[in-house]
Amino acid sequence: MSAAAALAGTRKSKGENMNRMVVAALCFVFAFPASAQQDYPAKTVRIIVPFAPGGSTDIFARYIADKLAPALAQPVVVENRAGAGGNIGAEAVARAAPDGYTLLMATTGVMSINNALYKEMTYDAAKDFEPVIFVASITNVLVVPPELPANSVRELIALAKQKPGSLSFGSSGAGSSTHLSSELFKSMAGIDILHIPYKGSSQALTDLIAGRIAMIIDNMPGAISFIKAGRLRALGVTGSKRSPALPDVPTIAEAGLPGYESLSWSGVAVPAGTPKDVIARLNRDIAAILTQPDIRDKFAQAGADPIGGSPQEFAEHIRGEREKWSKLIRERGIAIN
Repeated sequence: MSAAAALAGTRKSKGENMNRMVVAALCFVFAFPASAQQDYPAKTVRIIVPFAPGGSTDIFARYIADKLAPALAQPVVVENRAGAGGNIGAEAVARAAPDGYTLLMATTGVMSINNALYKEMTYDAAKDFEPVIFVASITNVLVVPPELPANSVRELIALAKQKPGSLSFGSSGAGSSTHLSSELFKSMAGIDILHIPYKGSSQALTDLIAGRIAMIIDNMPGAISFIKAGRLRALGVTGSKRSPALPDVPTIAEAGLPGYESLSWSGVAVPAGTPKDVIARLNRDIAAILTQPDIRDKFAQAGADPIGGSPQEFAEHIRGEREKWSKLIRERGIAIN
């Protein structure tokens, strides 16, 4: 072989080696993100509850966290960030890294009410979150202190009409589902009662038991233990049918306000931009949790129905709820600075 031929062969061999190295490098670069996502989760996952401990949102988050930890093989912690009708906690999640390690316990207020209610918002629920799964539909219940001279919905309405502006109702925060459930009650009953917002329903229930406020339409999981203990009186549930958890309590519609219905709900959402495979993993694992008999029993005892379904189905539900509550807010002229 001539020297020129040998040199050409060497150059060809070096060129082939270089091509192989480039191809290998490109394969590594493109494979790395997929590999990183396949490693999810590799650390603690947080579920942010945008309300104080003790309410239904907090209760369901802790049910989910207890079951999700072994499914993910990582710790799952619940962190309460209350205030501004859920906006403080929701903003924290909206600004978090979209990596699947910060989840929001999404509620009716945070996802479907607040953007219409608050004049100034630091996040946009329609743009800043990706729905993961619809966790639960929650029946609310109208409760009063045992000392209040009203033993039915009709008697409560009559009492409020006798003393316009003298009765007050609590809520888990301005703009929360518990607030708007009472606003809907006021509107349909034609009564004037004063709204007292709290940072969470547990604080409102404490004042209700003490007689400092007259009523609250609260999520059933937070109120049911007080009802069964006789510390609060249930006048009606907000669904279209009676709740198996309180079968002797009529619906508000049958108890004196025909056509009334208001349900709360909760689900899980993540920051926009979270990888689709991470969302799919969380959806799959939480959906499996919601089918477990002990979880279904706990939800039923609390007056809630576990739902599940796809992220797309949850997104569609959120859009429908946003239209419903935005209409009420406009009609009632409700706004918060």
